[in-house]
Amino acid sequence: MARRANLSIFKDKAGMETLSIFEVDREVHEDNPENFELDPRDKTSREKEEPTKSVVLDEAEPDKTVKIGARLTEQVKKDVTSLLKEYKGTFAWCHEDMPGIDRSVISHNLAVNEKCKPVVQKRRSFNPERSVAIKEEVSKLLAARSIREVKYPEWVANVVLVKKKNNQWRMCVDFTDLNKACPKDSFPLPRIDQLVDATAGHETLSFMDAYLGYNQIKMHKPDEEKTAFTIDQGLYCYTVMPFGLKNAGATYQRLVNKMFARQIGRNMEVYVDDMLTKSITADRHTDDLRETFDVLVRYGMKLNPAKCVFGVPSGRFLGYQVHQRGIEVNPEKIQALAKMVSPRTLKDVQKLTGCLASLSRFIAKSTDRCLPFFKALKKRKGVEWNEDCEKAFQALKDYLGQAPLLSKPETGETLYMYLSVSEAATSSVLVRQEDGIQKPIYYTSKALLPAETRTAIKAQAVADFVAEFTKPSIEVARMMVEQNKKIFKWQLRVDGSSNMHGSGAGVVVSTPEGDSVECALRFDFKAINNQAEYEVLIAGLKVCTVLGADEVEIFSDSQVVVNQVLDEYQVRDESMITYLELAKELLGRFKEYKIIHVPREEKEQADALAKLASATINIWPKSISMIRLLQPSIVKSKEVGAVFGERNS
Repeated sequence: MARRANLSIFKDKAGMETLSIFEVDREVHEDNPENFELDPRDKTSREKEEPTKSVVLDEAEPDKTVKIGARLTEQVKKDVTSLLKEYKGTFAWCHEDMPGIDRSVISHNLAVNEKCKPVVQKRRSFNPERSVAIKEEVSKLLAARSIREVKYPEWVANVVLVKKKNNQWRMCVDFTDLNKACPKDSFPLPRIDQLVDATAGHETLSFMDAYLGYNQIKMHKPDEEKTAFTIDQGLYCYTVMPFGLKNAGATYQRLVNKMFARQIGRNMEVYVDDMLTKSITADRHTDDLRETFDVLVRYGMKLNPAKCVFGVPSGRFLGYQVHQRGIEVNPEKIQALAKMVSPRTLKDVQKLTGCLASLSRFIAKSTDRCLPFFKALKKRKGVEWNEDCEKAFQALKDYLGQAPLLSKPETGETLYMYLSVSEAATSSVLVRQEDGIQKPIYYTSKALLPAETRTAIKAQAVADFVAEFTKPSIEVARMMVEQNKKIFKWQLRVDGSSNMHGSGAGVVVSTPEGDSVECALRFDFKAINNQAEYEVLIAGLKVCTVLGADEVEIFSDSQVVVNQVLDEYQVRDESMITYLELAKELLGRFKEYKIIHVPREEKEQADALAKLASATINIWPKSISMIRLLQPSIVKSKEVGAVFGERNS
């Protein structure tokens, strides 16, 4: 039997990571117990680790028993036992106990394409052992009226025998040709992850399995003969829906959705023939079970007592271990992986990826963890199991040995998502917080396609261009200043001013002790605005140097000067080039500096000093130093006089 497995890989806050989507084909032979079954309805998972006790349903027939949870309180145990005895007719012990669902409720319609030519398969031969097994199975089906003899069928298939784990034979029919002629029924099956999430968090659970579930649905009368098969004893066709037909799963899901429409999502979850009744508290479980059994009786569906267990706190459902605390990995799958030897062939690697497919939601950053396996599968000339593959394989074994418990989110609570991006994959984890501890809910991961790792830079180039040449608003500029702000011990605020009376500038230096040094500069030469801004910057840098500053943060309202110093603007004027070179030479004397453009209103003190220096007054406040520049700084310096608080006598 061929299987298709979807590998979907899934970082916690410190490294919660996740499985990319990858498909593999592999063969699963039921006679090999080491094969890893991907079917979420794997019947071997029905063996419960929770302690149970057998309950006799009818004292007259002590062999007819069902299992209930041994940890139930005496009162709940008594109520559940009484309920099961009341509905003992819901259980089937053989084919004869299963009348099936009435055709007025549902039947399986093949809808064969009339353009397809019927196929009669050539009859196969079987050895004596298999022939006896076929004869016995056909006798049982005839007695249960699940099959009938047919004459002149247009479609004829062969039977196929598959060895069970108990060494008995299972008879199947090869409907390959018939299935090709049937359209696909797109009726949706439930998402397994959602069913498991909805089940976790409940105190008491009951697991139920329909007795030969598919066979409880009858075939559409006109389609019965299309299911004909040939054996030594003759030709027979099914009156009930057999296993192996296309769309059989969709038909069964349509039935259970109709039956349990009022319960699904509230106190019950159903996936094809796997049914589960759940209760938030144990004392409500009997009422929830009664509601379920009433529906089963109304529709005539029968349960398999050997595969049912009632009133347990946890169990395996659709390949996961679910209980009130959350969701855990199926221990059987962990054991299968732990016992697996290092792969050597293509099928071995495919088997490994198949194992990981059903564990993906528990594996952090699983695409990155499994990347060596994917690379090995891409080899055209066989699989090369190298050192990287072996390291990844052993690391996965160690990780899954302590696989995380996945929590269940509560309605209305705040969830957090952490993202991780590597060269090969994008991963994420969804977490919830409980008592100050973050608990994972789901890991995800997706492998990046080759084209996704070679993204075009056109959009980025345009974005950079727009960002570079778009003037930010005052508010944006203020936010940028705050975000990029580093606390410097020395701060310098400068401002130049030029008017009809002359040119001047203001310098304010803030020291680490919190003191301020204020200087007003008066130019004895004519200076344009940009020249005045450079002069005050140069003068301010010289003052900082004299005061012993090693790190300085500079604030200027001249966008031109700031961007020229930052090499954002190009300088064309020869004199401005000289000014820029001198400014950078002075800046180079500091260990670190930062120059920021700010609006004029944010440095009113330096602005006032600049206006004072350009005025025609000769009287200065005592606290302000007056510096007179006789010529531009880019000309060889002459003596500069400093006047401190000159007053008229």
